[in-house]
Amino acid sequence: MKLQIHNISMGMVQAYLIESQTGLLLIDAGLPGYEQRVLRIMEALGRDDLQLIFITHAHFDHYGSAAALRRLTGAPIAIHQADGEAMARGETRLGSVRGRGKMVRALLPLFEAILRPEPTTADYLLSDGDDLRAFGLEALVLHTPGHTAGSSCLLAGGRLAFVGDLLSGTGRLHAQRFFASDWPLIDDSLARLRAARPEWIYAGHGRSPLPGEKLTLLQK
Repeated sequence: MKLQIHNISMGMVQAYLIESQTGLLLIDAGLPGYEQRVLRIMEALGRDDLQLIFITHAHFDHYGSAAALRRLTGAPIAIHQADGEAMARGETRLGSVRGRGKMVRALLPLFEAILRPEPTTADYLLSDGDDLRAFGLEALVLHTPGHTAGSSCLLAGGRLAFVGDLLSGTGRLHAQRFFASDWPLIDDSLARLRAARPEWIYAGHGRSPLPGEKLTLLQK
């Protein structure tokens, strides 16, 4: 199945609209208040068939506009079951922080007070290996915990990996190094992603897709 990937800047995060003949699927939903960016791209494509909003993990810069998009499009929201409660409470659980993560932790209450992330109950709570073909896309959920307990990648078309914050494409491709619910699990999750051998990697931060072979050259 031929897929077109539309990169959408949603504040500090990149969301991805996957276009196929059978429908649209959105990966992540950016900060609160960015829903119109998705709607404008859908309108430009002449499409109104958003089938699913897949959230890679429950941090509000990734789920912030999900509830608004659900109201506007009717598309359901899905997230791994281990992150469902945090998103339903409108929370962002940073876990252990390192480096610049310490500043973000200090400022998080201010960000939340200003942006007011909406508590968002998922329509579907996912598990590792779940198949999303029912939503018009040949894609599998790969549970890659560490950043959060429920952090997950989406493997689409057998060759594209949408990895959320497991990796960052800002600068040289590097593994998550600022926030983790469990630091050792990040290495395990990276090993799982390498084993999937994706051809292209789409990170939550960083505007351009990166070839899968760069997984062997990761910085920490």
